[in-house]
Amino acid sequence: MSKLTSLTEAVASIPSGSHLALSGFAITRCVMAFAREVIRQGIKGLTVSQCVGAMDADLLVGAGAVERIIYGGGSLDKFGRLACVNRGIENGTLAAEEYSSLSVTFRYLAASIGLPFIPIRSLRGSDLMVQLKERNGTDLASVIDPFTGEQWPVLKPLHPDVAVVQVQVADAEGNAWIMGPRWDNTEQVRASRRTILIAERIVSNEVIRQNPERIVIPGLFVSHVVELPFAAHPTSVYQAYDYDAGQIEAYVEATRSPEALQAYLDQTVFGVRDHWEYLECMGGLKHLSALQADPLLGY
Repeated sequence: MSKLTSLTEAVASIPSGSHLALSGFAITRCVMAFAREVIRQGIKGLTVSQCVGAMDADLLVGAGAVERIIYGGGSLDKFGRLACVNRGIENGTLAAEEYSSLSVTFRYLAASIGLPFIPIRSLRGSDLMVQLKERNGTDLASVIDPFTGEQWPVLKPLHPDVAVVQVQVADAEGNAWIMGPRWDNTEQVRASRRTILIAERIVSNEVIRQNPERIVIPGLFVSHVVELPFAAHPTSVYQAYDYDAGQIEAYVEATRSPEALQAYLDQTVFGVRDHWEYLECMGGLKHLSALQADPLLGY
């Protein structure tokens, strides 16, 4: 059964107050077109989670769509920090739970295999563990190993309402390939109640089945499939296109103040009708073609 739909319809299926697991990692494979449509539709009160905070989450926070973030730190890679996330934490408008990246992935993993909690070694002896106990006593606890008597930190499973994942290739049924690093994406999908796929390219099920070992997201987890080229712009998608340095720098400059960010949103979100007008605003096909990946190198 085809699950193909428009970005507008996929985003409209998300009620305010939902918990979204986003696939982005710093400035790579971020669900940017999705984030812009969420802002355009006025969806609010969201919780977002990622193993590494990325540009998609930062934009949503800056636009006032997010109340809570669960993440393993994050940045815009060489372009700097997550200014909107940091500002929200500092002024008290954003509730933040900062774990290690592995801890967030373990929480998704626990949910994906139905565990009531999961032990983790990497938090032991860290300041993060102290901070988490002070800020949030409900998602971190400790248990005694019944075999050794050793005390272990354990984490509560993380059950997002919707995983939103940017992929290179999918079919209409939601079977998807992710080329290159996929970080916590498979755990996000299996931990979530449903998944929205944003695909650079849709191919037939016959093509997907020719390489079944490459299917990292089976269609049974997917509720919506959206075909949208350059949907991660200005971030990169391996084997599709590189990041747009000039546009990321423009975003960084805009996040220096709430007023500048509002002007940026007025131009790139509210000042365009949809993703296609956004791409024209960014320079159109001539500019975007210069970002396309080398077929041999993949970037």
